[in-house]
Amino acid sequence: MEQRISNFLSRFTTDMYFPEIRLTDIIEVLILTYLIYQLIIWIKNTKAWMLLKGIIVLAVFILVAAIFQMHTILYIAKNSVTVLATAAIVVFQPELRRALEKLGERQFLSSIVPFEKKRERVRFSEETMDSIIDAAYNMGRVKTGALIVVEQAIRLNEYESTGIRMDCMVSMQVLMNIFEHNTPLHDGAIIIRGDRIVSATCYLPLSDNMGLSKDLGTRHRAAVGMSEVSDALIVVVSEETGAISVAQGGMLERGVTRERLRERLTDIQNKKIESRKLTALWKGWRNHERKTDE
Repeated sequence: MEQRISNFLSRFTTDMYFPEIRLTDIIEVLILTYLIYQLIIWIKNTKAWMLLKGIIVLAVFILVAAIFQMHTILYIAKNSVTVLATAAIVVFQPELRRALEKLGERQFLSSIVPFEKKRERVRFSEETMDSIIDAAYNMGRVKTGALIVVEQAIRLNEYESTGIRMDCMVSMQVLMNIFEHNTPLHDGAIIIRGDRIVSATCYLPLSDNMGLSKDLGTRHRAAVGMSEVSDALIVVVSEETGAISVAQGGMLERGVTRERLRERLTDIQNKKIESRKLTALWKGWRNHERKTDE
């Protein structure tokens, strides 16, 4: 009986191929799975999703043409591949730019090789944080719309140049005066770099995210759009409801409390402090190495 079972199994397993699975193969599959998942999420959250559905429809049409041997359509499709690839790059240019910018924001390379930055970012003080929070909630109480961009690592010169250049310290009174109704600077956004307001009435890019609530106005869409193309934190005061919202990384957090807003601002403060600690640690290690060599 055992011999029959053995012969039966050997008959069906002789010609079967069992590949050798190595650790690197498992890691490779996991990496590809993660990359494909991130690609699908990126496509779904942008207007590339609609374009992708159009490409799928076109591919199905070409497949039908191939099945029924429609030679003219196949000839046109074959000679249009290069043109379509170039057109896709042009059409997807904003999304590709955002994806590369997001990749450039990742800190894993700098954590491995902590190079010193040529241009040190100046973090804002506690007084600036208090001024932003107090001004936001005072304006929210009287339903004065506001759009405050707090710059981080990515320099916002491109958007700074769209507004009126300023150079003044951040204070609650200045912020409230800028966004007061019927004043020359109330329309648009302001950009804060460190403890100073560098520009007002700035134009920000609007988000193409179709998942945003339909009751959100241009001010909130501009905040989300700015957070998609930079690492800035944007504070929004609604002119209709007076509610405070915060946008960062393409995500909008609505109806934040005073404590939550302080927490979000403290997070980006601590992020910059940690970056400086890495730089200081690298410089200290290099100085110690030189002294040891001497």
